[in-house]
Amino acid sequence: MNDKLWTGRFSKALSDAANDYNASIHFDKRMYAQDITGSMAHAAMLSATKIISEEDGEKIISELEKILNELNEGTLAFDMSCEDIHSFVEQELTRRLGDAGRRLHTARSRNDQVAVDIRLTLRDEADKVIALLKDLIRVICEKAEAYKGAIMPGYTHLQRAQPITFGHHLMAYAMMLLRDVSRLEDAKKRMNVCPLGSGALAGTTFPIDREMTAKALGFDSACLNSLDGVSDRDFCVELAGAIALIMTHLSRFSEEIILWCSWEFRFIELDDAYSTGSSIMPQKKNPDIAELTRGKAGRTTGNLVTLLTMLKGLPLAYNKDMQEDKEAIFDSFDTVIMALTVFSPMLETMRVKPENMRLAAAKGFINATDCADYLVGKGLPFRSAYKAVGALVAKCIEKGKTLETLSLEEYKEFSDLFDADVYEAIGLEACVARRQSLGATAPAQVEKQLNFVKNELASMK
Repeated sequence: MNDKLWTGRFSKALSDAANDYNASIHFDKRMYAQDITGSMAHAAMLSATKIISEEDGEKIISELEKILNELNEGTLAFDMSCEDIHSFVEQELTRRLGDAGRRLHTARSRNDQVAVDIRLTLRDEADKVIALLKDLIRVICEKAEAYKGAIMPGYTHLQRAQPITFGHHLMAYAMMLLRDVSRLEDAKKRMNVCPLGSGALAGTTFPIDREMTAKALGFDSACLNSLDGVSDRDFCVELAGAIALIMTHLSRFSEEIILWCSWEFRFIELDDAYSTGSSIMPQKKNPDIAELTRGKAGRTTGNLVTLLTMLKGLPLAYNKDMQEDKEAIFDSFDTVIMALTVFSPMLETMRVKPENMRLAAAKGFINATDCADYLVGKGLPFRSAYKAVGALVAKCIEKGKTLETLSLEEYKEFSDLFDADVYEAIGLEACVARRQSLGATAPAQVEKQLNFVKNELASMK
């Protein structure tokens, strides 16, 4: 068993079971690049401030670069008996450099070390998610552009409500995902404050230059309170919340995809590359990717609750409970990255069936509101028009007709204001085209939405 960084005060080794329970290297080893990068910046600062010699600083940085390259290339294996990634890197450095390696941890605690590591790691992970979200938004925009005039039923309560276009429906998800990008960008700004130099909790007696390390690591500034620097995990909660919402949006989209590709809807067909079959029913083509996405949304919500619960009772500053932050937030990032990676091509390759959407839109009296608006245009108060059209719909259901197939004489039974132009007014294409209010479903308005989203994407870094 390797000596722990904290040995000295203890007369007995940690039990094997307690060591396994306490260790985090099996999940924090993924931060090795960030840990080494932070250590290199710390060593450069120690050398610049004369806390260690220039020679030792150069040796440490040079050897850390070698360790990083060897880990990247796979020629150096992690020692899984180490307590954590920080212990492993320091052990390897000391094995190679002796006393020079032992000087690296001057004016630093594992508390501020892990705090900077996780910020660097999550900053990188957030950038990956943002890039994937932008890719998905672009795919949605391409589909929306192609089907901005394809009429389909719009739903409320999963009941046919009013005619909309498929492009309009898709752009609702583009707007959601655009907000998701914004949320991640905002969270990154609040996270981009460097805790390195906070020490265990109270700072250090050494004349360190915290602004130097903050700048070297790409942070906007150094945190201004050392207690907060080592105990803050707000950024984990914020990011977990943003990811849970992304997955909620993907889950809602998945639910609609699942419905749309069912035989009852047949609005779309998923590509074979993103579907699976049944072990017993040869006719089945299952939307498993969408279903898995819907299911995995739950685990990201659970991770958010885990982080909030872990933090809610902790006194300042660092407590071992905070080790639980990594598995939860790493799992959330892994889950959303995996989901987004497969969701974009699934959507890009799906086959849209506008003819089936149009057939579904012709049923369900989804032009009833337009029929009422027609009467309002003739001077009838809306509530009176609403009542008259409601009675018309009831008659249609009784007679097995639609608003389009009622005769003009039957219309006039309910209002003398009806005339032959009612049929044009309740035509689905006309219903959609007249909806020209900002954000509405008319193709011209969908085009404006597309332009807005494209401009927003172009303006982002």
